[in-house]
Amino acid sequence: MKKTSLKDIAQKAGVSTALVSYVLNGKEKETRVGEVIAKKVREIAKELNYQPNHLAKSLRSGKTHTIGLIIADISNPFFANIARVVEDEAKRNGYTVIIGSCDENADKSWDLLNVLINRQVDGFIIVSCEGSENQIRYLKERNLPFVLLDRHFPDIQTDFVATNNYKASYDAGIHLIKSGYERIGLIAYKSEMYHMVERIRGYKYALSDNNIEFESNWLKEVQFETMERDVKTAIDELLASNHKVEALIFATYGLAINGLKYINELRLKVPSDLAIVSFGQAEVFDLYYCPITYLRQPLELLGKTSVEYLLKKLKNPDEGMKQMLMEAKLIARDSSMAKSAWLAE
Repeated sequence: MKKTSLKDIAQKAGVSTALVSYVLNGKEKETRVGEVIAKKVREIAKELNYQPNHLAKSLRSGKTHTIGLIIADISNPFFANIARVVEDEAKRNGYTVIIGSCDENADKSWDLLNVLINRQVDGFIIVSCEGSENQIRYLKERNLPFVLLDRHFPDIQTDFVATNNYKASYDAGIHLIKSGYERIGLIAYKSEMYHMVERIRGYKYALSDNNIEFESNWLKEVQFETMERDVKTAIDELLASNHKVEALIFATYGLAINGLKYINELRLKVPSDLAIVSFGQAEVFDLYYCPITYLRQPLELLGKTSVEYLLKKLKNPDEGMKQMLMEAKLIARDSSMAKSAWLAE
């Protein structure tokens, strides 16, 4: 089937090929094409199923109108949802997004980065993983436009959009303390990534600001690769000590899911045996027999702002550096119910 050309549309509309080009490229106002004619051209283009030649357009402009999005873990609903937001916002601005998940693996992240560079994407939005600092430095050295999303490196000056992880974790600790819990544990990843370091720091400060002495065995750091096994071991250790915890914060959604599964296996009741607060938001927290208290990160705003920052850099390479921390909101549910409430039942 012959592909529809600008000439085909022009002949059917009774106008010049140049005028059709102006309309389909959104330049009808600056070239003073009347609204009636412009509407007619667009309707005929739709009727004839006109498909623009993106390759030719890219060769002329030096732009592919594509964005490379590298996320840490597509199986995590938070990242899956934020990818959708980025994709929708980019599409609204005329860009296509190519998505890749590095599964928290720096080597895979590097492979994805090279593939996207070779595909000549115009810029990158990256949820960094551990050990990927050199990849970010590489992008900076080559002056390739990028914005870091959700995670950033404090020692590398870059554009980023992230959650205030210290404050979010601090709020989780304060919430549990106000609910009557003092022996509060935290399960986090064993990681030097800044967002995880900040979540641990916020938790510790919540305790110290309320004159609760932190005990080292209340903090458990597990490996991402062996998460299921390590979370079970962590919970066993948290509950085995003479000073066992009565409340637990999970530093990520993945840790929470594995933890809740094991808590069910142990036939522990939430919150009477163990109160729970988790980072991340997902429908499964609503479906659990005891709805889970969680920290809702502003994923829609995070995704939209990352696209906004990147597009500004693409339009103006000299655009100043932009860095934004956004606040998470604690959504209190039954899993962290005040001790006085369930003791009275």
